[in-house]
Amino acid sequence: MKLNRMTQISPAADPLSSRPAGEPEARAQHGVRTQTPIIQVSGLQKSYKPARGELTLFRDLSLQVEAGEMVAVVGQSGAGKSTLLHILGALDAPSAGTVYCASTNVAQLGPRQAAAFRSREIGYVWQFHYLLPEFTALENVAMPLLARGQQKRKALAVAANWLREVGLEDRADHRPGELSGGEQQRVALARALVNTPRLLLADEPTGDLDEITAGRVFDLIERLHASHGLTSILVTHNLDLAARCTRALRLESGRLVAIPAAPRSEARE
Repeated sequence: MKLNRMTQISPAADPLSSRPAGEPEARAQHGVRTQTPIIQVSGLQKSYKPARGELTLFRDLSLQVEAGEMVAVVGQSGAGKSTLLHILGALDAPSAGTVYCASTNVAQLGPRQAAAFRSREIGYVWQFHYLLPEFTALENVAMPLLARGQQKRKALAVAANWLREVGLEDRADHRPGELSGGEQQRVALARALVNTPRLLLADEPTGDLDEITAGRVFDLIERLHASHGLTSILVTHNLDLAARCTRALRLESGRLVAIPAAPRSEARE
């Protein structure tokens, strides 16, 4: 395997090698340490000013997510679901409000700090896989490690382990165009988790897949969520998949509203 083109990736600077000051990981209450929620959002507002008027997505939005939860966010197109994920993952900034994510006030991060935070704490999966077509599955999974300056041989070894986790060790040398849609999304999931983040943010991760493949990919997300102690937030239009999460929230009129839990079917394919 020729990897010369991979050596052109320069290591990302990490000004946050020690965690930035934020809310503490745990608080003392009456002498007992209690774990702080991994996500705490309060008073969140997000507005845009297009050519005509002002568009407001969030109005005093609040959200609290405990470590280990898998939370689904549903809502109509244009409600701001993707924008919410972008703000939680330090890809976008709020207009107002407080956003603590993994003990970090992400609203106050500069561009370099935000990039380091994302590399360290966040795994992203999008509706479209965004794999680099000229690289193999193994190389795509290794990219985040190489971008952080990890030695190439070690990065590829770690990436191979993650391909094994998602059941694609026999596809390591295949390029994205040689993989099915479900396989491409499994590679994207391995790439998202190769840096062992605490948070998985997934924006319609099964939206481009047929029903059967979508169910299998979601099964995999559930398994990895549990086995790696992740905290996950998934945007989805699939209410059946949303019902399998710890809880489901609907984004409407700029706020998150809890969806009552429905009885889960005992039978699952």
